Amino acid sequence: MTEEPLTEETERIAERKGWMIDLRPLRVVAYRRMWIGNGVSFFGFQFTSVAVPVEMFAITHSSGWVGLLGVAGLLPLLVFGLWGGAAADVVDRRRLLLAGSLLAWLSTLGLLVQALLGAGNPMLLLALVAVQSAGFAISSPARQAIVPRIVPAALVPAANTLGFTTTPAGGVLGPLAAGLIFGAYGTNAGVTVAYAVDALLFTITFWATYRLPPIPPIVLAADERRPTAGLHGIADGLRFLVTKPVLLLSFGVDIVAMVFAMPRALFPEVALDRFGGGPAVGWLYSAIAIGSVVGGLTSGWIGRVKRQGVALVIAVVGWGVAIGFSGLARSLWLMVLLLAVAGAADLVSAVYRQSILQTFAPDRLRGRLQGVFTVVVAGGPRLGDLRAGATADLTGATASWAGGGFVAAGLAAALAVTFPALLRYRPGSNADADRNPALLRYGPGDDAGAERKSPPETGVDR
Repeated sequence: MTEEPLTEETERIAERKGWMIDLRPLRVVAYRRMWIGNGVSFFGFQFTSVAVPVEMFAITHSSGWVGLLGVAGLLPLLVFGLWGGAAADVVDRRRLLLAGSLLAWLSTLGLLVQALLGAGNPMLLLALVAVQSAGFAISSPARQAIVPRIVPAALVPAANTLGFTTTPAGGVLGPLAAGLIFGAYGTNAGVTVAYAVDALLFTITFWATYRLPPIPPIVLAADERRPTAGLHGIADGLRFLVTKPVLLLSFGVDIVAMVFAMPRALFPEVALDRFGGGPAVGWLYSAIAIGSVVGGLTSGWIGRVKRQGVALVIAVVGWGVAIGFSGLARSLWLMVLLLAVAGAADLVSAVYRQSILQTFAPDRLRGRLQGVFTVVVAGGPRLGDLRAGATADLTGATASWAGGGFVAAGLAAALAVTFPALLRYRPGSNADADRNPALLRYGPGDDAGAERKSPPETGVDR
């Protein structure tokens, strides 16, 4: 790919009117490497995400034990997500990303070794899943906080769109490939092969992260309080968050969308009752991801939207409405289509939530806020599963599914109208003293700033 300097003139000329996904961030060498590494490793992780529950059920013959895998992954995510975010504001983010990725990779190797040895211990599986979740929680805030430091601010939405498109693509292709492995090798050998594939592909992430430039904490003024990775540092990030309505509301509408309108816990029941089971459940689990991929591939317009707060609210309301109508559908193709529409809306909302956070928050707090973001994004769907299942036991699957979608749409709209700060938000409307306009002067040919430093005499990085 030809690497062209991203000057102000080329940025102006490159503002095109097309609908296809914006690939300009891939001109930045460091971002391109990280994007490839993340995409390949997430695809590989899907093999483990399928193999672990398959192995757990094969060992215990109990869906209850399979359900405990979610709890084992959630608790470390909550704890280490906040800590990892605080640490990302204190240490070099590249080194933190390497450390968290190493921990996750070692847990994958542990899964491979126990499968090779035929350990057959459910408690060991739970422990390895917890370690893997901790590694992800440590690395995820640093990974996201790095993006605004290696791409120009104008391309942050496009960079996030590329990232969020590869995730559902892996979510579609990975499980399908894992299914082929289990079909070819059976359960026991298939589990081992799946772990081995994940461990092998994960090494690409190490290569991509190792090749990143150093990303140390920004230079602070002498009278500014230094951040810490402990409870005080986390508390500072939370105090900042509660004073910024735009960020609070962006988190709030996401929680509403996921808690009230996440129907995946109902897929097995609905697939069996309405469509006779079989391949229907696979289509339902894939539909949202398929929509996200299509939405990403046709996302060229996302970076041109100036009223990002309004676009975020519209996307969340669209998600809820599409989920609501999909719950009423009586034909499989219509349900899959509506779920795909919801998936496309979810991709749009995810891009704007991430972009608002990355460009609104000061860099000295960006890691801690990414930690909160990680907890919200990971915890919301799990709470949604709990809500959907519990409500379905009381009201039935249709009411739980469709009703939850319409409630989420109404609550998100009401929240935005009652607290209009999010509706008024536009990029650059905040008085963020930590934004780095000097970053726009660098082209991608310098390896995205391998020798960049924050000049203390000018304070542009403060």
